[in-house]
Amino acid sequence: MRRSTYIPTAALLMLAIAGSPAVANSFRARGQAATIAGTPLTVTPPRDWNRLGATVGKKTETWTLDGEELNDVTFFAGIEVGKPLMKEAHKKRAPLPKLRRNTLLVEIPELLEGTYRAQRGIATFTVSGTRPDRFLGHDGIRFTFDYVDGDELPRRGEGVATLIHGQLYMATFSAPRLHYYDRTITEFHALVDSATMTATRG
Repeated sequence: MRRSTYIPTAALLMLAIAGSPAVANSFRARGQAATIAGTPLTVTPPRDWNRLGATVGKKTETWTLDGEELNDVTFFAGIEVGKPLMKEAHKKRAPLPKLRRNTLLVEIPELLEGTYRAQRGIATFTVSGTRPDRFLGHDGIRFTFDYVDGDELPRRGEGVATLIHGQLYMATFSAPRLHYYDRTITEFHALVDSATMTATRG
């Protein structure tokens, strides 16, 4: 009798990803600290996640559980003054809003909205709520938003952000409003709660 070998679902997913040379995705294992985009931002996921190889910017990482279109967590790690949140696809035709030296916490949702509208061509985007919160040990802001992407599927999102030494640190979550948002929002909260800033030399 042949012996069957059980392979966890997450491992099967990673094997499938590894089989595609065009996608340099990687596995983020439960309980193992991971630095974000080579910055002091560190996340220790309470469960297994997948990091997508493609990034939206130099200081960003996108993680997912079931696929980018189903649940998307994007970390923005140390966005500097004068820089956009994402890599600009069309600098002249559709320039992205930049982080300003005098940007306030309450203006960060507007910064994300402007970025989504310009970069993704999104016409429908609404910030549905904001409240003060703590992130990475600093005063921050937590906000929720709704938008309709190019696939015309209504999506819901949440973000948490703070400013540290003039740089923006933010994590955003988005998923289809129907089913996937409610199913995975608690996973996003757990991921954000694990985030810390590691000590830097100098």
